[in-house]
Amino acid sequence: MTYVATVISPSGAPDLTLESLDRIRVALGLLGVTSQKPVWLAEGAACDILFDALPNDCESPRAFAGVIANYYTPHPIDVAVQLNKGRRKKLLLADMDSTIIEQECLDELADFAGVKRQVAAITARTMAGELEFEPALAERVGLLKGLDETVLQRVFDERITFMPGARELVATMKAHGAVTCLVSGGFTFFTSRVAAALGFNFNRGNTLTIRGGVLTGGVDAPILGREAKLQALRDWRDTSKLQPDETLAVGDGANDLTMIKQAGLGVAYHAHKILAQAADVEITHSDLTALLYVQGYTAAQIRRA
Repeated sequence: MTYVATVISPSGAPDLTLESLDRIRVALGLLGVTSQKPVWLAEGAACDILFDALPNDCESPRAFAGVIANYYTPHPIDVAVQLNKGRRKKLLLADMDSTIIEQECLDELADFAGVKRQVAAITARTMAGELEFEPALAERVGLLKGLDETVLQRVFDERITFMPGARELVATMKAHGAVTCLVSGGFTFFTSRVAAALGFNFNRGNTLTIRGGVLTGGVDAPILGREAKLQALRDWRDTSKLQPDETLAVGDGANDLTMIKQAGLGVAYHAHKILAQAADVEITHSDLTALLYVQGYTAAQIRRA
Protein backbone atom coordinates (compact mmCIF):
# COMPACT_ATOMS: atom_id res chain seq x y z
CA MET A 1 0.00 0.00 0.00
CA THR A 2 1.26 3.46 -0.96
CA TYR A 3 -0.16 5.62 1.84
CA VAL A 4 -0.58 5.34 5.58
CA ALA A 5 -3.03 7.14 7.82
CA THR A 6 -1.92 7.26 11.46
CA VAL A 7 -4.84 7.74 13.84
CA ILE A 8 -3.94 9.00 17.32
CA SER A 9 -6.19 9.33 20.34
CA PRO A 10 -5.91 12.45 22.53
CA SER A 11 -3.34 12.36 25.31
CA GLY A 12 -4.72 10.56 28.34
CA ALA A 13 -7.65 9.06 26.39
CA PRO A 14 -6.51 5.73 24.90
CA ASP A 15 -9.94 4.65 23.69
CA LEU A 16 -9.62 3.93 19.99
CA THR A 17 -11.56 0.77 19.19
CA LEU A 18 -11.52 -1.57 16.21
CA GLU A 19 -15.23 -0.92 15.79
CA SER A 20 -14.74 2.82 15.48
CA LEU A 21 -11.77 2.34 13.16
CA ASP A 22 -13.78 -0.01 10.98
CA ARG A 23 -16.30 2.79 10.50
CA ILE A 24 -13.47 4.87 9.10
CA ARG A 25 -12.56 2.06 6.70
CA VAL A 26 -16.17 1.76 5.53
CA ALA A 27 -16.23 5.49 4.85
CA LEU A 28 -12.96 5.23 2.93
CA GLY A 29 -14.45 2.44 0.84
CA LEU A 30 -17.36 4.68 -0.10
CA LEU A 31 -14.77 7.17 -1.38
CA GLY A 32 -13.22 4.44 -3.54
CA VAL A 33 -10.22 3.95 -1.27
CA THR A 34 -9.01 0.40 -0.62
CA SER A 35 -7.54 0.01 2.87
CA GLN A 36 -6.11 -2.71 5.08
CA LYS A 37 -7.10 -3.63 8.61
CA PRO A 38 -5.76 -1.25 11.29
CA VAL A 39 -2.41 -2.14 12.82
CA TRP A 40 -1.93 -1.09 16.44
CA LEU A 41 1.09 1.04 17.27
CA ALA A 42 -0.19 1.47 20.81
CA GLU A 43 -3.37 -0.42 21.59
CA GLY A 44 -6.26 1.95 22.07
CA ALA A 45 -4.04 4.98 21.52
CA ALA A 46 -2.55 4.91 18.02
CA CYS A 47 -2.82 2.82 14.87
CA ASP A 48 -1.89 2.74 11.20
CA ILE A 49 -4.34 2.23 8.36
CA LEU A 50 -2.62 1.48 5.06
CA PHE A 51 -4.43 2.40 1.86
CA ASP A 52 -3.81 2.47 -1.86
CA ALA A 53 -4.40 6.03 -3.10
CA LEU A 54 -5.93 9.38 -2.32
CA PRO A 55 -9.44 10.01 -3.65
CA ASN A 56 -9.43 11.79 -7.01
CA ASP A 57 -11.00 14.93 -5.57
CA CYS A 58 -8.58 15.18 -2.64
CA GLU A 59 -5.88 17.78 -3.19
CA SER A 60 -3.29 16.56 -0.65
CA PRO A 61 -2.54 14.02 2.08
CA ARG A 62 -3.08 16.79 4.63
CA ALA A 63 -6.56 17.49 3.30
CA PHE A 64 -7.42 13.78 3.36
CA ALA A 65 -6.31 13.61 7.02
CA GLY A 66 -9.06 16.09 7.81
CA VAL A 67 -11.59 13.97 5.94
CA ILE A 68 -10.61 10.89 7.95
CA ALA A 69 -10.73 12.77 11.26
CA ASN A 70 -14.29 13.84 10.51
CA TYR A 71 -15.37 10.20 10.20
CA TYR A 72 -14.39 9.44 13.79
CA THR A 73 -17.13 10.41 16.22
CA PRO A 74 -16.41 9.45 19.89
CA HIS A 75 -14.01 12.35 20.41
CA PRO A 76 -11.54 14.50 18.43
CA ILE A 77 -8.49 12.66 17.12
CA ASP A 78 -5.27 13.54 15.35
CA VAL A 79 -4.72 12.02 11.91
CA ALA A 80 -1.57 12.12 9.80
CA VAL A 81 -1.58 10.97 6.18
CA GLN A 82 1.65 10.46 4.28
CA LEU A 83 3.50 8.15 1.94
CA ASN A 84 4.30 4.91 3.74
CA LYS A 85 7.82 4.72 2.34
CA GLY A 86 10.45 6.79 4.16
CA ARG A 87 8.24 7.90 7.03
CA ARG A 88 10.90 7.35 9.72
CA LYS A 89 13.12 10.42 9.79
CA LYS A 90 16.84 10.78 10.54
CA LEU A 91 16.91 14.42 11.65
CA LEU A 92 14.62 16.14 14.15
CA LEU A 93 14.60 19.93 14.24
CA ALA A 94 12.38 21.23 17.05
CA ASP A 95 11.33 24.70 18.11
CA MET A 96 11.64 25.22 21.87
CA ASP A 97 9.09 27.66 23.31
CA SER A 98 5.52 26.26 23.41
CA THR A 99 6.76 23.19 21.51
CA ILE A 100 9.41 21.34 23.52
CA ILE A 101 8.70 23.37 26.66
CA GLU A 102 5.28 24.55 27.81
CA GLN A 103 6.22 28.20 28.26
CA GLU A 104 7.49 31.22 26.33
CA CYS A 105 10.75 32.03 28.11
CA LEU A 106 10.64 35.70 27.21
CA ASP A 107 7.17 36.07 28.69
CA GLU A 108 8.35 34.46 31.93
CA LEU A 109 11.33 36.80 32.13
CA ALA A 110 8.96 39.70 31.56
CA ASP A 111 6.93 38.59 34.57
CA PHE A 112 9.94 39.24 36.79
CA ALA A 113 10.32 42.65 35.17
CA GLY A 114 6.66 43.48 35.78
CA VAL A 115 5.80 43.70 32.06
CA LYS A 116 4.46 40.22 31.29
CA ARG A 117 1.07 41.33 29.99
CA GLN A 118 2.65 43.76 27.55
CA VAL A 119 5.31 41.31 26.36
CA ALA A 120 2.94 38.33 26.12
CA ALA A 121 0.60 40.34 23.89
CA ILE A 122 3.46 41.06 21.49
CA THR A 123 4.55 37.41 21.62
CA ALA A 124 1.06 36.20 20.71
CA ARG A 125 0.81 38.56 17.75
CA THR A 126 4.29 37.58 16.57
CA MET A 127 3.60 33.85 16.71
CA ALA A 128 0.32 34.42 14.85
CA GLY A 129 2.26 36.12 12.05
CA GLU A 130 0.85 39.60 12.67
CA LEU A 131 4.25 41.12 13.51
CA GLU A 132 7.70 40.60 12.02
CA PHE A 133 9.86 38.54 14.37
CA GLU A 134 13.07 40.59 14.53
CA PRO A 135 11.59 44.00 15.49
CA ALA A 136 9.12 42.32 17.83
CA LEU A 137 11.96 40.51 19.58
CA ALA A 138 13.91 43.75 19.92
CA GLU A 139 10.85 45.51 21.39
CA ARG A 140 10.19 42.77 23.93
CA VAL A 141 13.82 42.39 25.01
CA GLY A 142 14.07 46.17 25.33
CA LEU A 143 11.44 46.00 28.07
CA LEU A 144 13.76 43.74 30.09
CA LYS A 145 16.50 46.35 30.37
CA GLY A 146 18.01 46.39 33.86
CA LEU A 147 16.77 42.94 34.85
CA ASP A 148 19.34 41.08 36.97
CA GLU A 149 20.89 38.16 35.11
CA THR A 150 20.22 35.84 38.09
CA VAL A 151 16.56 35.92 37.03
CA LEU A 152 17.44 33.75 34.03
CA GLN A 153 18.30 30.80 36.26
CA ARG A 154 15.26 31.44 38.44
CA VAL A 155 13.01 31.26 35.39
CA PHE A 156 14.58 28.00 34.29
CA ASP A 157 14.37 26.46 37.75
CA GLU A 158 10.93 27.74 38.76
CA ARG A 159 8.94 28.19 35.57
CA ILE A 160 10.15 25.91 32.78
CA THR A 161 8.42 22.55 32.29
CA PHE A 162 8.85 20.12 29.44
CA MET A 163 6.02 19.39 27.06
CA PRO A 164 4.51 15.91 27.63
CA GLY A 165 6.22 13.46 25.31
CA ALA A 166 9.27 15.67 24.69
CA ARG A 167 11.68 13.40 26.55
CA GLU A 168 10.32 10.33 24.79
CA LEU A 169 10.50 11.98 21.36
CA VAL A 170 14.16 12.90 21.69
CA ALA A 171 15.28 9.69 23.40
CA THR A 172 13.51 7.40 20.96
CA MET A 173 14.72 9.10 17.81
CA LYS A 174 18.28 9.22 19.14
CA ALA A 175 18.12 5.54 20.09
CA HIS A 176 17.27 4.76 16.48
CA GLY A 177 20.12 6.80 15.04
CA ALA A 178 18.50 10.17 14.37
CA VAL A 179 20.20 13.52 14.99
CA THR A 180 18.16 15.78 17.28
CA CYS A 181 18.43 19.57 17.20
CA LEU A 182 16.76 22.30 19.25
CA VAL A 183 16.42 25.70 17.57
CA SER A 184 14.77 28.78 19.02
CA GLY A 185 14.15 32.44 18.49
CA GLY A 186 14.51 32.51 22.26
CA PHE A 187 17.76 32.47 24.13
CA THR A 188 20.81 30.24 24.36
CA PHE A 189 20.68 30.40 28.15
CA PHE A 190 17.54 28.27 27.92
CA THR A 191 18.22 26.25 24.75
CA SER A 192 21.49 24.95 26.20
CA ARG A 193 19.84 23.85 29.43
CA VAL A 194 16.76 22.34 27.81
CA ALA A 195 18.91 20.54 25.26
CA ALA A 196 21.14 19.11 27.99
CA ALA A 197 18.18 18.01 30.12
CA LEU A 198 16.42 16.23 27.24
CA GLY A 199 19.47 14.94 25.38
CA PHE A 200 19.36 16.97 22.16
CA ASN A 201 22.53 16.64 20.11
CA PHE A 202 22.67 20.34 19.18
CA ASN A 203 20.98 23.64 19.98
CA ARG A 204 20.85 27.19 18.65
CA GLY A 205 19.23 30.36 19.90
CA ASN A 206 19.71 34.08 20.42
CA THR A 207 22.04 35.53 23.05
CA LEU A 208 20.88 38.17 25.47
CA THR A 209 23.37 41.02 25.91
CA ILE A 210 24.47 41.26 29.54
CA ARG A 211 26.75 43.91 31.04
CA GLY A 212 27.70 44.18 34.70
CA GLY A 213 25.33 41.41 35.70
CA VAL A 214 22.19 42.99 34.21
CA LEU A 215 20.36 42.71 30.89
CA THR A 216 21.06 45.68 28.60
CA GLY A 217 17.77 45.31 26.74
CA GLY A 218 19.56 44.06 23.63
CA VAL A 219 20.34 40.84 21.78
CA ASP A 220 23.71 39.98 20.30
CA ALA A 221 23.76 39.97 16.49
CA PRO A 222 22.84 38.20 14.33
CA ILE A 223 19.25 37.58 15.43
CA LEU A 224 18.03 34.05 14.89
CA GLY A 225 14.63 34.35 13.24
CA ARG A 226 12.58 32.55 10.60
CA GLU A 227 15.30 32.38 7.92
CA ALA A 228 17.96 31.41 10.45
CA LYS A 229 15.84 28.43 11.49
CA LEU A 230 15.71 27.33 7.87
CA GLN A 231 19.49 27.71 7.67
CA ALA A 232 19.86 25.59 10.80
CA LEU A 233 17.81 22.87 9.13
CA ARG A 234 20.02 22.99 6.05
CA ASP A 235 23.24 23.07 8.07
CA TRP A 236 22.43 20.06 10.25
CA ARG A 237 20.92 18.19 7.30
CA ASP A 238 24.02 18.73 5.17
CA THR A 239 26.40 17.93 8.04
CA SER A 240 24.53 14.65 8.55
CA LYS A 241 24.57 14.01 4.76
CA LEU A 242 20.82 13.57 4.62
CA GLN A 243 18.25 14.21 1.93
CA PRO A 244 15.49 16.78 2.55
CA ASP A 245 12.84 14.06 2.83
CA GLU A 246 14.75 12.46 5.73
CA THR A 247 14.08 15.43 8.01
CA LEU A 248 11.29 16.31 10.44
CA ALA A 249 10.66 19.81 11.79
CA VAL A 250 8.12 20.74 14.45
CA GLY A 251 6.98 24.09 15.80
CA ASP A 252 3.98 26.16 16.83
CA GLY A 253 4.28 29.69 15.41
CA ALA A 254 4.92 31.87 12.40
CA ASN A 255 8.64 31.94 13.15
CA ASP A 256 8.74 28.20 12.32
CA LEU A 257 6.97 28.54 8.98
CA THR A 258 9.95 28.36 6.62
CA MET A 259 11.66 25.40 8.26
CA ILE A 260 8.33 23.53 8.44
CA LYS A 261 7.79 24.00 4.70
CA GLN A 262 11.29 22.83 3.81
CA ALA A 263 11.42 19.73 6.03
CA GLY A 264 10.58 16.31 4.69
CA LEU A 265 7.77 16.23 7.24
CA GLY A 266 6.62 19.54 8.72
CA VAL A 267 4.55 19.24 11.88
CA ALA A 268 2.43 21.96 13.47
CA TYR A 269 2.11 21.18 17.17
CA HIS A 270 -0.79 22.84 19.03
CA ALA A 271 -0.01 25.62 16.62
CA HIS A 272 -1.20 29.03 15.51
CA LYS A 273 -3.38 29.01 12.40
CA ILE A 274 -0.70 30.41 10.09
CA LEU A 275 1.56 27.43 10.78
CA ALA A 276 -1.18 24.82 10.99
CA GLN A 277 -2.34 25.66 7.48
CA ALA A 278 1.15 25.21 6.02
CA ALA A 279 2.24 22.01 7.78
CA ASP A 280 2.11 18.47 6.42
CA VAL A 281 0.72 17.22 9.73
CA GLU A 282 -1.18 19.03 12.46
CA ILE A 283 -1.17 17.64 16.02
CA THR A 284 -3.86 19.33 18.07
CA HIS A 285 -5.03 16.87 20.73
CA SER A 286 -2.09 14.57 21.46
CA ASP A 287 1.30 15.04 23.12
CA LEU A 288 4.68 14.88 21.40
CA THR A 289 4.74 11.07 21.32
CA ALA A 290 2.35 11.56 18.40
CA LEU A 291 5.41 12.44 16.31
CA LEU A 292 6.78 8.98 17.03
CA TYR A 293 3.57 7.24 16.04
CA VAL A 294 3.49 9.31 12.85
CA GLN A 295 6.89 7.81 12.01
CA GLY A 296 5.64 4.28 12.69
CA TYR A 297 7.21 3.70 16.09
CA THR A 298 5.28 1.37 18.37
CA ALA A 299 4.68 1.83 22.09
CA ALA A 300 7.22 -0.92 22.78
CA GLN A 301 9.90 1.06 20.92
CA ILE A 302 9.37 4.34 22.76
CA ARG A 303 12.10 5.23 25.25
CA ARG A 304 12.20 7.79 28.00
CA ALA A 305 15.97 8.20 28.24
